[in-house]
Amino acid sequence: MAGSAFRKPGVEITPLSRETLQDRVYRHVTELILDGSIVPGEMVTVQSLADAFGVSPMPVREALRRLTAANALMVVSGRSIGIPALSRARLIDLRNVRYEIEAIAAAWAAERMDDRGIALLRQHLDALEQANAAGDVKSYLRANYAFHFSIYRAAGSENMLNIIENLWLQISPYFNMLHDSGNYSTANEHHQEMFAALRDRNAEAVRAAVRADIDAAFDVLVGLLG
Repeated sequence: MAGSAFRKPGVEITPLSRETLQDRVYRHVTELILDGSIVPGEMVTVQSLADAFGVSPMPVREALRRLTAANALMVVSGRSIGIPALSRARLIDLRNVRYEIEAIAAAWAAERMDDRGIALLRQHLDALEQANAAGDVKSYLRANYAFHFSIYRAAGSENMLNIIENLWLQISPYFNMLHDSGNYSTANEHHQEMFAALRDRNAEAVRAAVRADIDAAFDVLVGLLG
């Protein structure tokens, strides 16, 4: 019988519920947005995501409904979704909120991050440098997400992490547009400052470095919007 190989004496395996499947699909789509895999102007179909995840279209539609409600995606047609257009007013609002929330999270992380967290951050920083040197945008964006969220998770607040994730769902797809400006190199300078501040447990320094990173990206994006 299929699945019998997974049965062990004394271990009861509960079939995956529909709700759990929907949550898993939601998490997968969320990660595609956060690491820059869905690019502004690109349309993604419900069926293509369902095929990629090996599920029916129903949990994909539910995940997209939740992400549309969070302003992370928009319906382009009945079967396709894409990244919403970024207006100047929305960009400014996102910058202002990120400027406060992410700086607070980083300052909290400076007080809580242990040596293992610092070592992991060093690995993400190395990946950022390598991706930038190679001109590999996708790898850079994945490493950028991993670097920042290693910091924000270390803050120790699930509520704050959820707020930051919602902000990144709305802004991170546009990080694809920063490469040609040289922003990735500028961002890596700020990343080095964040790393040094966290290593030294300097909350004020990491707060300043996070804000400088946010401002540098904002300056490029607001210029592109005209």
